[in-house]
Amino acid sequence: MTPGSGDAADGAAAPGRPRPRHVYVHVPFCARRCTYCDFAIAVRREVPAGEYIAAIAGELGTRFAGGDAWYADTLYLGGGTPSRLGADGIRRLMDVLRARITPAPDAEVTIEANPDDVTPAAIAAWRAAGVTRLSLGAQSFDPGALAWMHRTHTADQIAEAVGIARNGGIASLSLDLIFALPESVPRSWSSDLEAALALGPDHLSLYGLTVEGSTPLGRWVARGAVTAATDDRYAQDYLAAHAALSAAGFEHYEVSSFAKPGARSRHNSGYWSGAAYAGLGPGAHEFDGDVRRWNIGAYTAWAQRALRGEDPLGDREILTDGNRVSERLYLELRTAAGTVLDGVADARVEQLVRPWVEAGWARLESGGARLSLTVEGWLRLDELVPMLANPGSRY
Repeated sequence: MTPGSGDAADGAAAPGRPRPRHVYVHVPFCARRCTYCDFAIAVRREVPAGEYIAAIAGELGTRFAGGDAWYADTLYLGGGTPSRLGADGIRRLMDVLRARITPAPDAEVTIEANPDDVTPAAIAAWRAAGVTRLSLGAQSFDPGALAWMHRTHTADQIAEAVGIARNGGIASLSLDLIFALPESVPRSWSSDLEAALALGPDHLSLYGLTVEGSTPLGRWVARGAVTAATDDRYAQDYLAAHAALSAAGFEHYEVSSFAKPGARSRHNSGYWSGAAYAGLGPGAHEFDGDVRRWNIGAYTAWAQRALRGEDPLGDREILTDGNRVSERLYLELRTAAGTVLDGVADARVEQLVRPWVEAGWARLESGGARLSLTVEGWLRLDELVPMLANPGSRY
């Protein structure tokens, strides 16, 4: 049987639909919770790698039963901190995944890692397991900022990890940085950008700090101990990053993503194009083109269900026509390519879009059929999409 042609189990791809070519695996383990983090993580001193890998095997067997392995163009191990599984844990996890999923010959296989987990032995094991891309959670190069975030690594360990990865043959390297920290945090954003560029990454992902109520940061802000950065500060940091990275030869190809030519994230680009993707692990999301589903987020509950051969489904949503339109606009307008507006001559669309073009926030191209946002427009994306997708519009 050709990979990708098998019948789907309940909760996976719909019958007759090809298996998704993009696969995300959530590895929830962390040494500690960062101040800003509201992800589905499990803080463990000792990582139960064997139990986790067996649960992934159980979830694969339950949700994707029947048929042979299918081909995947991208495989992304995210978290949490996948590198907490250790060198042998990643090898065993990849063996389990390959029993059902066959990476294409040119597949992009990414692992997220903390700098303090990167060793020559780990890189050698990850490369042997098929990893082609490393996403390093640097976040900042300032010791005070790292301590405030509750990060477990030092600034020096970032550079050490990059050197180890390069010497070990990792061909594609991405760094994550966080901007718009509170004014009270001792950190120079321009210095962080300079330090990141000095390491020669192929890709950078930059995320503005957001305050979630369930996090330590959320509690600090609620009681007045910390004041979140203002919108002006957020925009200032964002525009400064765009200018610095563009001048250094990076393409700002998506709201949060910068890449050297040819180094764009293929996995994340699949999300933004609306491609189907599979999601495994606690809290992981999945989309088959019509239905979005997500697993229960608590590690122990997810593992118990998966090990019993039960689908660890948390909930699911069937997209309505309205949901589908809004999502397409939001995802496509996040990218430099933008979105196609069918029937752009509609007066309502012209009325909505023209002020954005005049303000320098948007561009209309291809005879007015394609809309894309400038970097200033991306700062206002959440304002535009609801207007374009309102019930009175076809878009």
